Amino acid sequence: MNSPETARALLEVRDLRVWFPVRRGVFSRTTGHVRAVDGVSAEIAPGETLGLVGESGCGKSTLARAVMRLDHAKSGAVLFRGENLLEAGGEALRLARRNIQMIFQDPFSSLNPRLTVLDAITEGIVEHGLAPASDREIAAVSLLEDVGLSRDALHRYPHEFSGGQRQRIGIARALSTRPALVVCDEAVSALDVSVQAQVLNLLADLRSEHNLSYLFISHDIGVVRHMADRVAVMYMGRLMETGPTDAVLGAPAHPYTRALLSAVPLAGGPRRKRAPLAGSVPSISDPPAGCLFHTRCPHARPECRAAVPPLTAAGPAPGHSAACIRLGCF
Repeated sequence: MNSPETARALLEVRDLRVWFPVRRGVFSRTTGHVRAVDGVSAEIAPGETLGLVGESGCGKSTLARAVMRLDHAKSGAVLFRGENLLEAGGEALRLARRNIQMIFQDPFSSLNPRLTVLDAITEGIVEHGLAPASDREIAAVSLLEDVGLSRDALHRYPHEFSGGQRQRIGIARALSTRPALVVCDEAVSALDVSVQAQVLNLLADLRSEHNLSYLFISHDIGVVRHMADRVAVMYMGRLMETGPTDAVLGAPAHPYTRALLSAVPLAGGPRRKRAPLAGSVPSISDPPAGCLFHTRCPHARPECRAAVPPLTAAGPAPGHSAACIRLGCF
């Protein structure tokens, strides 16, 4: 297992902000912004998996899309091997896109229904000149074997496959350019539980075989516990807690992380004490002052409304930090 302390970061996100304008009126004037990602900093070392968790709408997918340059960032930096992707263009951006690939959430809409499997998974190979067009079938067969499919799939279309098979095709497509980093955006959430296990084991095996790094986005704490070396917990566009998986999920320091964990159902064993949250998530276009979580936090005090708490050391584990001014008080 690698860590940022022992290896240079492969990917480093610095104070990233992605804001979407809110337009109203006849002339569509900008009256505000949806702060989907608001000052996030994180890093991933070579061969490491960073799990990103949080409620739906907290900004996880927007962060992933900003890393991929699919959404425009307002400010900040996304450094891949030391180069800022937000400023890259031409050949530098082309090379970065070869080295960073994405597995999308929906295995049905993420594949072009007009392309055969052969065309879908070799498009990147031909585009980046990784193999001559005459050898693309050989490359495609090798990729299919890597994800547990046979060459019989080559000339078939996406509608002829199950959801699990489609996701395997999506994984093969992501691996086709020999990337160093794969962004997995809810890569198993649309699959049956039995198929989820197969795809997760496949991702783990491919990581070991190809020394891949993953940004693994999921709302499923159990999946993240199984896959991730480190975890980052996101709420309303900001990170609430981050650190080694065992530390964050075993001894959570932030009230929001504790609430997330208490909501995970358990099969058998002693009943867990729940930590239900009061109220609903505030408007992301009109966030509360101070700590974003104070409107729902059972431990909030007046000082929580005064300033945005920074990530500070939260325990003995190296790299474990939380954004709460009352750490250790509950």
